[in-house]
Amino acid sequence: MENLSRRGMLSLGVALGLVGATGPGRAWAAPGATAAAGSATGPEYVWDAAADPLMASVIDNGQVPAVNAAWASWVNNNDPLPSGLPADVTAYLTTVNKLPTWADPAKLARAADFNRRRDTYLFMLYGLGSGIMSTVIPREARSVYWSAGGANMQDRAAKTFTFGYDLSQLGAFAPTGQFVVTANKTRMVHAAVRHLLPRSPHWTAVADESVPISAADILVTFHSLGTYVRRRMLDWGVPMPAADQEAFLHAWQVAIHLLGVPDEHIPQSWAAAEAQSARVLTPILTPTPEGIELAEDLLGLTAQIDLGITRGVLNEFVRYVLSDQVGDWLGLKRDYAAATLVRTGWPAFILFREGLSPVLPGAFYMFDQLLRALAMLFLNKGSSSTTTPITIPTGNRA
Repeated sequence: MENLSRRGMLSLGVALGLVGATGPGRAWAAPGATAAAGSATGPEYVWDAAADPLMASVIDNGQVPAVNAAWASWVNNNDPLPSGLPADVTAYLTTVNKLPTWADPAKLARAADFNRRRDTYLFMLYGLGSGIMSTVIPREARSVYWSAGGANMQDRAAKTFTFGYDLSQLGAFAPTGQFVVTANKTRMVHAAVRHLLPRSPHWTAVADESVPISAADILVTFHSLGTYVRRRMLDWGVPMPAADQEAFLHAWQVAIHLLGVPDEHIPQSWAAAEAQSARVLTPILTPTPEGIELAEDLLGLTAQIDLGITRGVLNEFVRYVLSDQVGDWLGLKRDYAAATLVRTGWPAFILFREGLSPVLPGAFYMFDQLLRALAMLFLNKGSSSTTTPITIPTGNRA
């Protein structure tokens, strides 16, 4: 049940975001960010000044079908911008469809190789750790649930896997990679959701914010992904040289930048990321009715991937990588035999894998890719296609 096919389970958790209410910049005043200049406005009060008005116009003018059709074939980073886009969309993409000037190609290449070598751990943590953690982040859970994708989690999961897979691939940021395009599409979808979700009476009845997916929300999602995953791998004793850790962070810094987060709010070091996460992610984890249902949908989908993994094992692995408290919040039934298997078998597997990897470095990677293919086949409802297009929504959950 490893790295789910062409769109690794990394992106179960990469959806929207959340942050607790704090004074402007108080919880976010960062030790260390990618830009030296600070901002008087905290990221919880920052959305996307470039993409938001553009997508509001695209939606209100009925141009979403044209954009979705035009960019369906726009895949690789070096592909020319597609014809058929509205002129203002083309002008916007011309300015943002590129790496930041501070991106380091050597670090990005090393991050891709790190992802390849640590594929198994990343899959398990991103999918059953970060993905399920997202359901106990209240704003994220409510935004996902009441947006259009929340009504069909199989389709939603298949689409959001695109982000994670393209981020983790070799050459993700290179001209022949796909992540820059994927990130730009995702940024525009976020802007569309910001315009649409406030129109949902269901979302507005439960939301504690007027507009979803602030820059702070995206940063919290980053902490539930990159910061959390690095910490857990270190806790497991997975070898992570300093250069690998630095490269892994750098890939996420570039990804967050491409999603429109101002550079001054992006942590510059893992120490800064850990400190920020402790302030803005850990304290706000709590269940919601929407999150409980989403968790059941996600675990139900995973259990249907017939790879010999029982629902009891899934429940106990979630408890193992998150906590029994999270498991209790989500109503995950206990399976004590599976718990023993997970809590003794997984550490043994790590020792075995780390001992064998230097001898057969490609063996586990090929196994990971096979599992990805099987999982994506299920998520794509039997289609052999390795592509799940990112599309702009036109409404909310009914």
